[in-house]
Amino acid sequence: MPASDSERIADDKPLKILVALQYYLPHRTGVPIHVQRVAEQLVARGHQVTILTARHAIDLPRDETINGVRLVRLWAPLRISRGMVMPAYPWAAWGLIRLHDVVWLHTPMLETALMAVLTRLAGKRLIATHHGDLILPPGLFNRFVRWFTFQNYAYMARHAARLIAYSHDYADHSYYLKPFRDRVSVIYPPIEVPNPQPERVAELRERWQKDGGPLIGYAGRFVQEKRPDLLIRALEVINRYYPDARVVFAGEYDIRYEDTWERNQALIQRYEDQLIFLGTLSSMQAMANFYAACDVLAMPSDTECFALVQVEAMLCGTPVVMTDTPGGRVPVTVTGMGRIVPRGNWQALGEAIVEVLQHRAELIKPRAEIERLFNLAETVDRYEKHLRRAARP
Repeated sequence: MPASDSERIADDKPLKILVALQYYLPHRTGVPIHVQRVAEQLVARGHQVTILTARHAIDLPRDETINGVRLVRLWAPLRISRGMVMPAYPWAAWGLIRLHDVVWLHTPMLETALMAVLTRLAGKRLIATHHGDLILPPGLFNRFVRWFTFQNYAYMARHAARLIAYSHDYADHSYYLKPFRDRVSVIYPPIEVPNPQPERVAELRERWQKDGGPLIGYAGRFVQEKRPDLLIRALEVINRYYPDARVVFAGEYDIRYEDTWERNQALIQRYEDQLIFLGTLSSMQAMANFYAACDVLAMPSDTECFALVQVEAMLCGTPVVMTDTPGGRVPVTVTGMGRIVPRGNWQALGEAIVEVLQHRAELIKPRAEIERLFNLAETVDRYEKHLRRAARP
């Protein structure tokens, strides 16, 4: 007689979990951070976790263990847009799938359909977390990449045990998830950020501020879909009230697969005295200090399935201005700790930043209140539940 759902969830046998994604540490963007947090928590609960990913830098080891999580990195000599082509992927994946109980896949990625085929051939099942629809700059080649990647995804989605979305809001609007909405479950992403260090925060503010003016933070890559240009243009509005404001960018800015940085050089040079580019920060403590040093975090994205940095900033006491994007508007909506503005409107963005700066104290919520809404243990509980169900014969 088949086990009931409650019996399946109660089963405490450790699982062998294979995780497939394009990039992992030390590549620090939202997806690898998401996977790292859940994977390390699963290991702490006694599960065995192996990550199959690209060797995106030649000096990285092919096989190593970080915080209990085994990493298998494959040679990736060719890049297609953001994707990395790994010639050894089919047989490496096949061997690892057979040694594990369940596969946890992260989309979008080029090998999505291949992983679905191999998992089925091995008699295993997979769940897939979708981290955002593939959005690329205009162009014939990018249109092909977008179409090809979605076809791979659609094949996998038809056979997956479960698809995971960050929020109902995003699942209801995503062109990836909408066709398979009945197969989608929602799990908030894992949020974990240390408390800021007050002395270091004070040092950063002294270093970055101009004559005591406000600091406006931006956390993310300098790419087209995140529209950092809108935030720079918004200084025209902000300067009417705060002429000594500065914008501090934390994240990679000279991106090899896009020319957004180059195309916006005239704009950057126009406001260069008010812009600070930090590059990628290497630790969550550094990120926590960055958030706390900023008076407001601005997210001007055209598309955003959630943006973990919003909640991280809120946990550090910093309100957020976010564009009205499906999924991206969720953190501000459920916490009330910020403002939401129309997409693509730099004037509205500037006005909202000014409003937040003028009413900042009224918007800040206690850290414990934010943690009740976005709870790491609950996120891992839900992932563990779906992985156990998928691992069942």
